[in-house]
Amino acid sequence: MTARFSWDFPYPSRRMPVLAGNVVATSQPLAAQAGVDALRRGGNAVDAAIATAIALTVVEPTMNGIGGDAFAIIWDGRRLHGLNASGCSPRAWTPERFSGREVMPDSGWDSVTVPGGVSAWVELSRRFGKLPFGALFPEAVRYAKEGFSVPPITAAAWARAHERFRDYPDFQRAFCPEGRAPLPGEVFRFPEQEETLLLIAETSGEAFYRGALAERIAAASRAGGGALTEEDLAAHEPFWVDPVSVGYRGYTLHEIPPNGQGIAALMALGMLAGEDMAGLPVDSADSLHRQVEGTKLALAYARRHVTDPRMAEADADALLDPDYLARRASSIRMESAGDPHPGRPAGGDTVYLCTADDSGMMVSFIQSNYSGFGSGIVVPGTGISLQNRASGFSLEEGHPNRVAGGKRPFHTIIPGFVTREGAPVMSFGVMGGPMQAQGHVQMMVRLADHGQNPQAASDAPRWQWIGGRGLALEHGIAPDVAEELERRGHKVEYRDFTSFGGAQLIHRLEGGGYLAASDSRKDGQAAGY
Repeated sequence: MTARFSWDFPYPSRRMPVLAGNVVATSQPLAAQAGVDALRRGGNAVDAAIATAIALTVVEPTMNGIGGDAFAIIWDGRRLHGLNASGCSPRAWTPERFSGREVMPDSGWDSVTVPGGVSAWVELSRRFGKLPFGALFPEAVRYAKEGFSVPPITAAAWARAHERFRDYPDFQRAFCPEGRAPLPGEVFRFPEQEETLLLIAETSGEAFYRGALAERIAAASRAGGGALTEEDLAAHEPFWVDPVSVGYRGYTLHEIPPNGQGIAALMALGMLAGEDMAGLPVDSADSLHRQVEGTKLALAYARRHVTDPRMAEADADALLDPDYLARRASSIRMESAGDPHPGRPAGGDTVYLCTADDSGMMVSFIQSNYSGFGSGIVVPGTGISLQNRASGFSLEEGHPNRVAGGKRPFHTIIPGFVTREGAPVMSFGVMGGPMQAQGHVQMMVRLADHGQNPQAASDAPRWQWIGGRGLALEHGIAPDVAEELERRGHKVEYRDFTSFGGAQLIHRLEGGGYLAASDSRKDGQAAGY
């Protein structure tokens, strides 16, 4: 049997995909190897995903941490399951706590929500894992204790965080003990993280939510003027969801329903479904313009409606109704750029990973502290850097996503999964705040409309809507395309590769096995055997 995509690699690339029966793809090679190690020890794709995720909190702390959130989509061999492990705001919060502000804070205790990532590891292992939970920690623990050599892209992000959090002494002591960020190739050790991870492993996460670590988190909150309590942590539970989906050119894209922004990718594809995208040359001004305009509308509507599902004014079915999407698409003008409101989501940093095994199980998993290291809050003596996910709330009175106590905020992180006629095709994600839904759209158009293989789709130059008529283009998009987009009213600027996220993709091959692709914009790796 032949693949439905081509084996051409038309873009400059430093990588080729990995083809194997058991695979892992993520943004840090040491974490990928931790996942492969779990597979070799008899684990399945879920075990590999958890081991990779745990290792990422140590070896790529610039993009995630023990104090972040997570989402996952799992193909168990028969059907898809979605897991929402995002945490709520402290129950003591009220809108009045933030009066006088124009936007939510993006650092400090008033940006911190309950971290859900650890609960995702526990719940995934409980329901689908083969290995004991504690057996998923050895590589992460070893890197925390003995150290790891910091790769160059991670080192650059670390240096930016050092400047951003100069006024956060606990952060500086924990992650910049030499008075600076570690340099590329320098070994970084963090024994306090080792102790924390061992405690999480030994207690199956109980220490984090209802034990010694929860007490230390709550004590740090009280000392720093925060509102997060032991009761907030103990009340946290992840929950299983049915993914939402939209059909596109014979494929079906599945996303976690709100409070994540995955619905924006579905809405954008729904608006593109009636267009002959395959008839527009790939990387042409016409193709980019159409994708950008649909994605703008989708993100604007998602930003207005996406919130904690318990408080939603519009459900996913209403936003994905074909007639509704067709009406929205009819407002797009090929000759001119639109300016939809409200604005785009804020920026953020994230890790994404995908895994697959020779039994047919596939996992799409994402975890994040949001803005790099997150809030700048590090719980003393633990190595736990806490997320700043509360900055995703709105302060607008009457907005469904308005900040309140015990509420989940708008979330940027989204794992994606593709099926065809009910069978699994691809687990994938494109990390990077507002780039994520936009990246999902670009990967799907390249796969479904242009038959590009996942590595080529990842290598291709990207675009990103940056608000209003602003449009960032990656170097590699032809100057004449940029000029034509400007003529249509886009405010075009070229940016370097760090603005366009990082993709990881695993595609099931029809003849057996998988193709795993990893983005050259990250330090990462696809690995397998």
